[in-house]
Amino acid sequence: MVENADMASSSGPTPLLQARDVTKWFDLGSRRIDVLRGVQLTLYPGDMVGIVGRSGSGKSTLLHLLGTLDRPSSGEILYDGQRLDHLSDAELAAFRNRFVGFVFQFHHLLPELTAFENVLMPTLIARENTAMARERARNLLERVGLAERFDHHPGELSGGEQQRVALARALVMQPKVVLADEPTGNLDGRTAEDMHLLMEQLNAETGTAFVVVSHNQELAARMRRVARMVDGRFESEAA
Repeated sequence: MVENADMASSSGPTPLLQARDVTKWFDLGSRRIDVLRGVQLTLYPGDMVGIVGRSGSGKSTLLHLLGTLDRPSSGEILYDGQRLDHLSDAELAAFRNRFVGFVFQFHHLLPELTAFENVLMPTLIARENTAMARERARNLLERVGLAERFDHHPGELSGGEQQRVALARALVMQPKVVLADEPTGNLDGRTAEDMHLLMEQLNAETGTAFVVVSHNQELAARMRRVARMVDGRFESEAA
């Protein structure tokens, strides 16, 4: 569940990720800007959760906190039941590299690298076995339909193809969860539909959990669970 769902049944599956009463605020001079107000979220292995809401409702801030790109002002975030707030920035970076994949609206591919090299980059950071990592990167590019684009640079790819490279890069470390922030925001309707279908297929095949923030309520509604965020809180959830 999304709201009031951090208490898992002792006989049920172990939560993969939990946000417990998470808040985030920023000080702006003498004012405090509250962005998140006591958010509860529980994510299980293989979940697909969509988060919708207007701009400024706190969706992207929550995703950054779940991905350990930022720290909450209060509350706690757990992975496999373990708190992460005691980790240093370097330790959090190593954790992100191995356990969390990111797909953003702007794909953030390195323009001087080929599609294959961009996908391979997280494995180089982790100092993984080169042969195994290269095979995994090849397989993923084939899986996302880019078998003929291995040696192409981002500038030689369409927007949809670049976003597919970004998705392959997010999956190359075999993360337990992929966090996607408006992954189809810059794509046309048909390409956006293809991207969502691809995420659904990869979720079914790999068991990787997905949390997808989107303004596109029609596409987000196809997730197994959908939560609406309003003023830093979850307003409702669909089963």
